[in-house]
Amino acid sequence: GQEHISYILGYSSQIQIDYLCDPFVPSLNKAKKIMAEYSGDPLVENPDPLVLTDQEELLSHVDSIDLLVIASPNYLHTPTLLKWGVHDLTILVEKPISVSREQHDQLRALSSSDEWKARIWVAMEYRYIPAIAKLLSLIPEIGDLKMVTIRENRYPFLHKVGKWNRDRQKTGDTLVEKCCHFFDLFRLITQKEAVLPRMKTLAQRGLNYHDEPDQFEIPIIDSAFVTMPFRNNESEQKKSNAIGCLELCMFSEGSRHQEEIIVTGTKGRLEAYLPENKVYEFFRPSQKLWSDRSEPPPPSSVQHKVFDCSNVREIHSIEGKIPTHGGYHYCSTAIEWYHLLNEIKRYDDTREFRPHVSLDDGLRAVEMGIEATAKLAEDLDE
Repeated sequence: GQEHISYILGYSSQIQIDYLCDPFVPSLNKAKKIMAEYSGDPLVENPDPLVLTDQEELLSHVDSIDLLVIASPNYLHTPTLLKWGVHDLTILVEKPISVSREQHDQLRALSSSDEWKARIWVAMEYRYIPAIAKLLSLIPEIGDLKMVTIRENRYPFLHKVGKWNRDRQKTGDTLVEKCCHFFDLFRLITQKEAVLPRMKTLAQRGLNYHDEPDQFEIPIIDSAFVTMPFRNNESEQKKSNAIGCLELCMFSEGSRHQEEIIVTGTKGRLEAYLPENKVYEFFRPSQKLWSDRSEPPPPSSVQHKVFDCSNVREIHSIEGKIPTHGGYHYCSTAIEWYHLLNEIKRYDDTREFRPHVSLDDGLRAVEMGIEATAKLAEDLDE
């Protein structure tokens, strides 16, 4: 929630924080410290928020709330949505929106009923990371998309309140908690749905946190490979399918790249690297440029381009100022807020709400993570 607060204050001419609610007082104190650090536009006077520790008390103010941000531990996202979703307001909810099949089904059922009134935007800010946004814009240039590989090499999960992020019952396990971002990107890149029964998973547990005094009976996943095919419907021809591979390693501090996204089509290939924040585009050589197929293609026959994605506003075609402190995601949360605030304005004018990441998008990403984790039950090493 602290990152969201910092960017909200960067848009203080459009939005103000009226309430802070958290049962854990140290977190509230950190939030207030962030508010002091990012005090917003000095020309805009924003009153101090009402600080609460009880969600029920916050709910009593629902009629005065236009936008609710849910940035709580994962297992609380669905219960909170079930409480607030029956009210007429906009909700930005952090990922993953559910951590189990039961929560997924509860949320799917209520959101499909006449009781549901809220407008949901799921916080999948990886879509707005400049290099990823650039890659997405270039996909039409590489022909029919056939393969997508997403790799994350990173440090273990950091400590959070009560170590809730070490408990797979509270996170949905790592392939839900961490990788729903990537499952969302697979769907966005391919514009197809994963064939869940054909997902395959290999994973390892218990490599991190073994030196911590409090251990859970079954530790969370530390590394995994997940493979899956994508298609839009059963009748879609096999040649139209795409295949995807996710690779996760949570004990690879110091890797050259933390995230890598590689998309290959019939005409070429795209590679996005973070934190390098560059995209490389390669085109397959034509028959004319590679006429002798008994030899490898000459280096000059492979055309390529390199895109530096360090200018956030340029990549996203944004005019005017936006908050540009990096946060944890290359300013992507600032872009997420830019689009969310524009969509709220559009809703005020048209009464139509078109989130970039809908409730259904959030549920489908979670469903992929749940299915990938369930596949481990078939592995004798699990």
